[in-house]
Amino acid sequence: MIALLRKEISSFLSSLIGYSVITVFLLAMGLFLWVFPGNFNILDAGFASLETLFVFAPWVFMFLIPAITMRSFAEEQRTGTIELLLTRPISEWQIVFAKYLAGLLLVIIALAPTVVYYFSLQSLGNPPGNVDSGGTWGSYIGLLFLGGAFVSIGMFASSLSDNQIVSFILAFFLCFFCYAGFDSLARLEFFNSVDDIIFSLGINEHFESMSRGVIDSRDVIYFASFTLFFLALTRFKLLSRTW
Repeated sequence: MIALLRKEISSFLSSLIGYSVITVFLLAMGLFLWVFPGNFNILDAGFASLETLFVFAPWVFMFLIPAITMRSFAEEQRTGTIELLLTRPISEWQIVFAKYLAGLLLVIIALAPTVVYYFSLQSLGNPPGNVDSGGTWGSYIGLLFLGGAFVSIGMFASSLSDNQIVSFILAFFLCFFCYAGFDSLARLEFFNSVDDIIFSLGINEHFESMSRGVIDSRDVIYFASFTLFFLALTRFKLLSRTW
């Protein structure tokens, strides 16, 4: 399992697309937060807050994470190495978890440099250090859970096709629906009587809860269950190849 984890990480970082995806994410966040004028610009807003980062990051993740995960199983199926992988002395769960951890580590690598923004805000605050640390770190934890959920979706999408572009599109659609789709459904008059339940099924509801700086066990359980659900679907798809 460790060998597979290392292979996945080195395979991504040895390709141009790996560095391109991470660079685009960091560039987009940097431009919105510090360069482009407007209410989202930290310097223009006049508040020592990283709220803009946590508003835009989930939407950027919808493109970033499918790009990371689209080749995890699709490439294996296209080249025929998936059969060789399934004959190795490791279980389907170990294969799925190794690829999942590799994807999550790559998301962490992409997100880690943005911590510099937090320390920059501390020095820009009036007085220095006047930053909502609880809300900021809660939002970072929420982004990690969100990233983990999107990685599990991306892996499932990748297991459905041997075409990376198709896997990317499927992953993007599923990430978008799970993040924003339930909110839209809950606002329909037809679902007025159960709108709270539908809201609670969407990722956005739980991410916003964590962004307030309060790590509720219900949100943690939701993200853990959501991620395990899609990982289980991915394992089921792998098992179906041996039937």
